[in-house]
Amino acid sequence: MERIDDGYLATQEYPHPFVHKVKLTRAQRIRGIILGSILFPIRVTLAVLCFLIMWPIARLRLAGLSKEERSKPVEGWRRWFFHPIIWLLSRAVFFSLGFFWVKVKGRRADLKEAPVLVVAPHSGFLDMLVLCPTQLATVVSRSENTSLPVIGALLEFNQSVLVSRKDPESRKRAVAQLNERLTSNGYWPQMLMFPEGTTTNGCALIKFKPGAFLAGVPVQPVLLRYPNKLVSKTIDVLLMTADFLPVYEPSEEEQKNPDLYADNVQRLMAKALGVPATDYVMEGGVPASKLGGLSLPLESPARETLTLLGAHEVEAALDRMIDRCRSEAQGTKVSAEELASVLGLSDKQTAVHICGLYSKDDTVDLRYIYFNVAPLTGYVDLKSLLHSAFPMFAREGGGSLNERELSDLMGALLGLPQHSTAELYAASSSQSRLTEALLRVLMTHPTYQKVTKEYLKPEEAPVTPLSSGKSVNNNGNPRSSNGSIYNNSKKSE
Repeated sequence: MERIDDGYLATQEYPHPFVHKVKLTRAQRIRGIILGSILFPIRVTLAVLCFLIMWPIARLRLAGLSKEERSKPVEGWRRWFFHPIIWLLSRAVFFSLGFFWVKVKGRRADLKEAPVLVVAPHSGFLDMLVLCPTQLATVVSRSENTSLPVIGALLEFNQSVLVSRKDPESRKRAVAQLNERLTSNGYWPQMLMFPEGTTTNGCALIKFKPGAFLAGVPVQPVLLRYPNKLVSKTIDVLLMTADFLPVYEPSEEEQKNPDLYADNVQRLMAKALGVPATDYVMEGGVPASKLGGLSLPLESPARETLTLLGAHEVEAALDRMIDRCRSEAQGTKVSAEELASVLGLSDKQTAVHICGLYSKDDTVDLRYIYFNVAPLTGYVDLKSLLHSAFPMFAREGGGSLNERELSDLMGALLGLPQHSTAELYAASSSQSRLTEALLRVLMTHPTYQKVTKEYLKPEEAPVTPLSSGKSVNNNGNPRSSNGSIYNNSKKSE
């Protein structure tokens, strides 16, 4: 079990927030099918009609304005005429979906009291209903959404801050734009942000991203609650409660440290919701937790790879992988077909699946599979593994790594790309040559030793001798000669 915060434990009572479990009785299923087949199409049709009416009206708000005029907040007749129309049509969309009422608790702070509203938990599209009681506050959205029908027009109407997750320069521009708006002393409208940055099942709050807290201005936390159960969300009258908490005034220390500010607001909101505040994040579509800047995947790709390979294939596969990695002529990049050959797989689809665990295209770097899988098998100790890794990741040679190369190595060991290894690099390079110091830091540092104790250590289990002389653990998983096992079950989080 993992301690999360304020005494909560990561147990079955608080499963990690990226898994949705649905349990319906037979009566609920029958009721959902019968009533849902009637009400659902009607509700969707009405919502679509409202969206189609909103589409041209939203475009008209900024029609005829120059680029410079669009970079300023809309005022005058364009605001008082178009804003109420879009607000009413937005409310009509959610009314048609079954949200006849929105219960509001507390008082919404005015613009100068709190330039930004931080809303959690973020469960899905229906959370956008909170825009209605906030008078269509300005939002932050992915720039890719501007190409979507209707949604793009509404984002333009809203004068949203747009950011591309694939473009670092876009993120820098978005941060500058956020700071400008949040410190404009009322010139720009109030902003609304979902600091979790992705949707969850609401059983816990994941780590808040610092965007809403970078400017160091006061924020107003807003809690969302849905009393309805699952079936009711399809066929019944729905209810959202928007709970406006008192404005949070940051301390001087929080103003200087956006991460601390975000963490403290997260804890406050989690306590008010009665759920744990976790350090879970979503990194490139992969659920992970944070540890001293490192991103640790909640579900290890190495364990799934070992399950797919089977115990009898692992040692030979490791030998072939490391030989290929050391071959300068062939290189470390392989296709799924080549991966099947290296791993000794007869089923190409299994190789395709393993490739997908480590890469988003049709090729994969064998170093990332080898150095992620090898520590869990027990065939290679961590010291030997690191010594063989340094020459493979050091682009300039010399047997040591710079900070970027260390990020690549840690990404391979953990099975997830790393973007914030500055703390680890500083802790390692301050002692001696990085080659000698990294292992010491990973083994003894109070923060990073968790990496070796929990993520890079083979799982152990009691064994039962077989008549053949081999050993297995109590779940029937074969054990290697050095005592490690290939456990087919995923590690408990």
